[in-house]
Amino acid sequence: MVYEAPEYHPAFEEYCETIFELSEDGLDVKQARIAERLSVSRPAVSEMIRKMEREGLVQIDDSGDLELTDDGMTLAQQVVRRHRLAERFLTDMLDLSWAEAHHEAGKWEHVISPVVEDALTRVLGNPTTCPHGNPIPGSDYEPAANTKVLGQMPVGEEFVVQRIPEELEFEPGLLEYLEEVGVTPGQHGIVRAMAPDGTTTVEVEGRPFGIGPFAGERIIVTAA
Repeated sequence: MVYEAPEYHPAFEEYCETIFELSEDGLDVKQARIAERLSVSRPAVSEMIRKMEREGLVQIDDSGDLELTDDGMTLAQQVVRRHRLAERFLTDMLDLSWAEAHHEAGKWEHVISPVVEDALTRVLGNPTTCPHGNPIPGSDYEPAANTKVLGQMPVGEEFVVQRIPEELEFEPGLLEYLEEVGVTPGQHGIVRAMAPDGTTTVEVEGRPFGIGPFAGERIIVTAA
């Protein structure tokens, strides 16, 4: 499925994408979170949200959370789909690292045309997720059942990595670390210890290493 939204300024695309991803990760979509995610000032976010309201892309509910309108959702899904297809192409076909692919896909998402989007989908074999396991909108993605976050797994339990949520992609160095130690979708591991500070010691392919509480509370896994 191809989402064809009217053309908007790339900044509108960026904000709709951010709101979509925050919601996808189960976070309340506050202007402060958008400012933090995009590394912009709160006044700049407020001004952009006012413009997006006028364009009919977002609305603010009674609790002050932001919600995408139907037009905003269409735009967000278009941008997210193209970003995740680009990441898949850059890692699978060009052998870029996770971090490199995420950075480059942030540029590609604004210039990929429907024709190129169709071509990427065909060449990649209709993928359902990005390299980090996050669903590609419009694909036949089906979420795994009985998922947990890594930090909830008991010591001694075997697990399979399902998703590395978008929130972790914005933590400096974290994507590189997870890729290096093999915490990738489909990878099996076992929980070896849990420290009082929340650090989870896991073993993947015979190698033990630590996962800090921030990542441990967000990496999505299933029991093996």
